[in-house]
Amino acid sequence: MMPDPRHALVLFSGGQDSATCLAWALSRYAEVQTIGFDYGQRHHVELKCRTRLRESLGRMNWPGVLGEDHLLQVGVLKQLGDSAMTDEVAIALQQDGLPNTFVPGRNLLFFTLAAALAYRRGLTVLVGGMSETDYSGYPDCRDNTLKALQVALSLGVERPLVIETPLMWRNKAETWALAHALGGDALVELIRRESHTCYLGERGVLHDWGHGCSQCPACELRARGWRAWAQGNASV
Repeated sequence: MMPDPRHALVLFSGGQDSATCLAWALSRYAEVQTIGFDYGQRHHVELKCRTRLRESLGRMNWPGVLGEDHLLQVGVLKQLGDSAMTDEVAIALQQDGLPNTFVPGRNLLFFTLAAALAYRRGLTVLVGGMSETDYSGYPDCRDNTLKALQVALSLGVERPLVIETPLMWRNKAETWALAHALGGDALVELIRRESHTCYLGERGVLHDWGHGCSQCPACELRARGWRAWAQGNASV
């Protein structure tokens, strides 16, 4: 099948979700570019993993072409206030019930910058790995938030933009299943070994589900999803 002629921009962090979304986009769109963000994240190692992972994904056989990569510096997020994603503090719940790994405005800013870049490059589809099925309760990952943002961004650049979130209604087991459906064992193994999800930046031990500390919320979600998928409890 011929790919969709539109050109897409994937928010690509180097994690499991964004890697799966990049494969998803390459399987659908004629050209796919990527955008990443350095915001002083505690797990800065993801940016190194990101480069290797992107190169390996680009060497796989896809209907679409992998185009340019863009890495933007957005340290302003760290300047706005402490969070467990940017500072050496223990991960805990805040008084409002959200974990202190929540960086307020992060996804809103990321998509706004992506929309500006898309405008300059003639791209019309923005792809993100947000999900409200298996997530930490972040309000900027919710489907309603991103639908509203799609409208605002399209109006703001006077150009119809589409925000695609292929993982929105998938849990982590189903995300592993989607990766397998898209690229078979090779893609699953690439994501397992090369992607980075751990909030603490741990890249030591390679577990059956990948690298990580095994204790932070991101590792727990990833490991639990892997076990459910490996036991045959998830499908696309």
